[in-house]
Amino acid sequence: MKAWEATVRKTQAAAKKRANTIFGTSYAVETEEEVGSDHEEELHASGEVYHAERFLPNGDYYTGYWSDSFPHGQGKYWWTDGCMYVGEWFKGKTMGKGTFSWPSGAMYEGNFKSGFMDGDGTYTGAIGGTYKGSWVMNLKHGFGVKDYPNGDVYEGEWSRGSQEGQGKYTWKIGTIYVGEWKNGKICGHGTMSWPNGNVYEGNWDEGLPKGNGTFRWGDGSSYVGNWSSDLEEQNGTYYPSPSQSEGGAAFEWDPQQVFTEDLKECKICPTEKIPVWPSQKKLAVWRSAKGGAEASVRHRRMSVDGRIDAGLDKDLGGMRLSDGAAPSAWISGTGMGGDGEDLCRAVAISPTPIKLPKIAKRQGETISKGHRNYDLMLNLQLGIRHSVGRPGPPPSLDLKTSAFDPKEKFWTKFPPEGSKITPPHNSCEFKWKDYCPKVFRTLRMLFKVDPADYMLSICGNDALRELSSPGKSGSFFYLTNDDRYMIKTMKKAEVKVLLRMLSAYYNHVRSFDNTLVTKYFGLHCVKLNGQKVRFIIMGNLFCTEYLIHRRYDLKGSTFGRLTDKPESEIDSNTTLKDLDLNFIFRLQKTWYQEFRRQVDRDCEFLEQERIMDYSLLVGIHFTEALTSTDHERSVTPSCRTPVDNGGSENDSVPRLSNVEQLLLDPAGWASIRLGINMPARVERTLRTNEAELQLIGEPTGEYYDVVLFFGIIDILQDYDITKKLEHAYKSIQYDPNSISAVDPKQYARRFRDYILKAFAEDR
Repeated sequence: MKAWEATVRKTQAAAKKRANTIFGTSYAVETEEEVGSDHEEELHASGEVYHAERFLPNGDYYTGYWSDSFPHGQGKYWWTDGCMYVGEWFKGKTMGKGTFSWPSGAMYEGNFKSGFMDGDGTYTGAIGGTYKGSWVMNLKHGFGVKDYPNGDVYEGEWSRGSQEGQGKYTWKIGTIYVGEWKNGKICGHGTMSWPNGNVYEGNWDEGLPKGNGTFRWGDGSSYVGNWSSDLEEQNGTYYPSPSQSEGGAAFEWDPQQVFTEDLKECKICPTEKIPVWPSQKKLAVWRSAKGGAEASVRHRRMSVDGRIDAGLDKDLGGMRLSDGAAPSAWISGTGMGGDGEDLCRAVAISPTPIKLPKIAKRQGETISKGHRNYDLMLNLQLGIRHSVGRPGPPPSLDLKTSAFDPKEKFWTKFPPEGSKITPPHNSCEFKWKDYCPKVFRTLRMLFKVDPADYMLSICGNDALRELSSPGKSGSFFYLTNDDRYMIKTMKKAEVKVLLRMLSAYYNHVRSFDNTLVTKYFGLHCVKLNGQKVRFIIMGNLFCTEYLIHRRYDLKGSTFGRLTDKPESEIDSNTTLKDLDLNFIFRLQKTWYQEFRRQVDRDCEFLEQERIMDYSLLVGIHFTEALTSTDHERSVTPSCRTPVDNGGSENDSVPRLSNVEQLLLDPAGWASIRLGINMPARVERTLRTNEAELQLIGEPTGEYYDVVLFFGIIDILQDYDITKKLEHAYKSIQYDPNSISAVDPKQYARRFRDYILKAFAEDR
């Protein structure tokens, strides 16, 4: 502590001396340390790694290996607030093994990646308690053991900072729970045992027994029944022990005692709060005298991962910026005296930018009065309001077999004048059919869809939007105004397939929260003027605030899998195909492992249901896309600092992206799921073999930060006689492995192999 205080005083004194000159400029006078260090920089070639000591302008101190004005190799960095990092660096980023300590006494020792605590590591809290295990971007994720300050211990799986999956929690008093967890709470099936020998085994919800369960006493007696904190829902049967049966003694016991007494001291310790994450600590940029004109640049602070600080207000000619943006004059130097003194030194050269399709306007044509499908839209909205708003018993996850019967469908007549159960309307008379309503009501609950929000999205004052052209199958697509839901018209054969596999689909999505298969919310039919229009309501994968720059439909086949549009007609709404793909999607290790497992599970499910011709829909948002003068989008990899290249007014200063801001706040992790809002990187690829069609090109080493959205769509194509004939016909002319119509088992194997090559672990 004394050494640190002495260092702080020394560096702050040097900074004060530089700032308080009679000329009022930050660098009119240089200290001996600066002159010596600048001379030292000149002695070393670009890219050379050497040992250095740096007294940084804001009072921070660094000692260790250095290269091109950044820590690179083993080194120690002291911040003026008392935080310290000792470990490995890579071009200004904490990368590899290291130790980060806080002035409170808390400490993390383990692996770092791009400034984040990432990999295996041990965190010791300021008031005691340790966590030893796996981390992902500052949060506990994977397997780990947590010793709490009060003596409790948790050992098991974590997800995004909370207990999730299988785990064991041991209280200091001796009570033990072994079973399932969700969002940091006991949830699912598990067993709790008390020191006195009592045991409860059964279902839990929100940390309390809920559903079927058995309570056993040490003497062998038991109570079996349905458990609930609500007395009206609690019921069960008591089974005495053999000794009690022989004695005939009466037994009086209130099941609510488990809630009021037995669980009274079984509270889960909350997760400790960390005041500042290592990735939030800023790294002061050293001013090097190398480069002539670059010597007079002004010091600015950077985050550890190389981004320019976005948290400082900058007063530029009456314009105050707090989001890290800057006027174009600030880049070119023309508005700041024309000498470029306010430019930051460039320390990295970006690969060649890639061109992205031009940004298209919002998808779809609004269905207004006079549109050919206006009446159909009104009928649909009336029917949804009737189906969802109709009173009924609360949905239960344990559905009876009869709920999945294809004959479980109900017709409702909607006369224009209204009826006892339907409102009057301005459209002509129509009939409305609900397929398996109990199942879809439960699915909406399972997918956490609020009924009121659901009705508001589809049946509110805002009209639906019809996509410009039908899909390859001839189906029409409609989007709700808030983009949350997509409505697709269906053929009768597709309806039969869905009803046939509905029970298996329900069990699959219930078993796997991270399933990638399409989420279905309702199956309906409108009979209008003698014609039936069947449609399915499903989630829109690309409902996001992020702009989707590129979208791909990937199957793993080559025949017909190249976009036939000329490049001039391709925009951000164009769905590209397998042979258009020129990236490898790189996911963080834990996410990639989960992705592999889920792809295997989903493909196995679809194979068992004899489904083929499905695809993985992928949307890419490039986090640093810049608008160019021709209104097309280009993207460059993560820039370190603005480049003094005499740039044009169209250049801009890099700043913290939305993704970085999301990751700096652990609460933002709640919006990240497998396939949804996933921060990742893509590596550019190049197809080198022109003699044959390559599905995956050769990696080039050019990386781009992105946010990914992906899911498996079109899961209602059965391998029926039509597809078998298509396979036989095309096999005569083309390679059978290149076409989409193949046996479900072969399709699943080919799809899985391809997807697991297109997606890889980010090492």
